Amino acid sequence: KLGAAIARRLAKAGCSVVIGSRSADGARQVAGDLGFGLAGAANADAAAMCDIVIVTVPFAAQESTLAEIGPYVAGKIVVDTTVPLMPPKVMRVQLPPEGSAAIRAQRLLGGGVTVVSAFHNVAAHKLATDADIDCDVLVFGDDKAARAKVVALANQAGLRGLHGGMLANSAAAEALTSVLIFINKTYSVDGAGIRITGKLVEPEP
Repeated sequence: KLGAAIARRLAKAGCSVVIGSRSADGARQVAGDLGFGLAGAANADAAAMCDIVIVTVPFAAQESTLAEIGPYVAGKIVVDTTVPLMPPKVMRVQLPPEGSAAIRAQRLLGGGVTVVSAFHNVAAHKLATDADIDCDVLVFGDDKAARAKVVALANQAGLRGLHGGMLANSAAAEALTSVLIFINKTYSVDGAGIRITGKLVEPEP
C-alpha cells in the first residue's frame, strides 16, 4: 500500500515511475488502476529501468526482495522504507541485530549501492489520497547528495522531507513507527505522524 501510494503521488507530480512486484502482471494491473502514466514490471526489471529504487515491503520480505533486485542496482540509490515490525507485537520496538533495517539493507546490498532510508512514519492510507498530509518525512543516509535527492522526492510527493543524518540514525524513525502504532490505538488516531517544530533554515547543498 505504501509503495502504490508513493508511486501514485510521484507520477501525479510528473515523475516517471515504474511499479515493481513479484508478478509483472500484478504490477501492471496496479499501475493501470492508479493511472497517471505509471508502468508496471517484475521487481528485477523495474529496478533495472530506474535510477532511484524505492523498496516498500514488510520486514519479513526485505532480504528476499533485496536479493531479487541486487544485481540491478549497482551504482544506484535504493530507498529502503522497511520498518522491523514483528507481528503480533507491532507496538513494541524490536530493532534487528544490525541496529536498524536500513543498516541491514546496506549490508545485504553491499558498498556499490547507496542506501537511503525514508517514509517510515507516514500513514499509507493517507498518502494514497490527494489530501494534504501534516507529516514530515525524515531521510537518512551516509551520502548527503543522495539524501538530498530523496528529500526532494518526499517534497514532490506533497510531504516535507527533512535530513535526519547518517544511515545509522534511521533506527530512531524505524523505532518510532511502533510508538505511533501504539498512539493510534491508545488515542484512536487515524494514522498519527510526526512534525518537527521550530523555524528551519534550509542547509547548504
